[in-house]
Amino acid sequence: MTTSPSAPPVAAPVASDPGLGDTIRRLRLDKGLPLRAVAERASVSESFLSQVERGIADPSIASLRRIADALDERVASFFTETTASGSLVRVADRRTMVHPLRDWKDALLTPANARRLQIGYFAVQPGRGSGEELYSHAGDEECVIGQTGQLHVQVEADRYVLEPGDALLLDPSVPHGMWAGDEAASGMWVVTPGLY
Repeated sequence: MTTSPSAPPVAAPVASDPGLGDTIRRLRLDKGLPLRAVAERASVSESFLSQVERGIADPSIASLRRIADALDERVASFFTETTASGSLVRVADRRTMVHPLRDWKDALLTPANARRLQIGYFAVQPGRGSGEELYSHAGDEECVIGQTGQLHVQVEADRYVLEPGDALLLDPSVPHGMWAGDEAASGMWVVTPGLY
């Protein structure tokens, strides 16, 4: 285990891509749910959820998962849909989700019809990451593989620094988070069963 130098810095306030917020608002309205009800279920403030929907705030990974749960949706419903079908996923057809305030991008490498395994690619800018709040999710096992840069991973109180090619197996039900070091980082996560 390697200890990371410090906790992830707080992201500077910048405008968010409205796509994520538009999708959340559309799903909420399609279900006839008031803003307040979804905010309460997700344990976020009504004003914060409103800002997310308007594209001026970006939820942490932990908050995003709670919002998805509050809408009775999978996080995959927030990913940009493509026209791809079948078992082959071309680079141009990857379902993606961008977290602009944290300069983080996720892309699903497995097709929507994958039953047990899900593989994702992520790219994160220097000092950015999943947010200050650690998150957990359902799943049997998760493996994080560093590809470029240094990836800092915290699993409860333990901190690891993954260099390119390093892999860390973790229990996804244990609170964890990830962020880049002093340079941009990228990697992959593999989880079973699929969480998105």
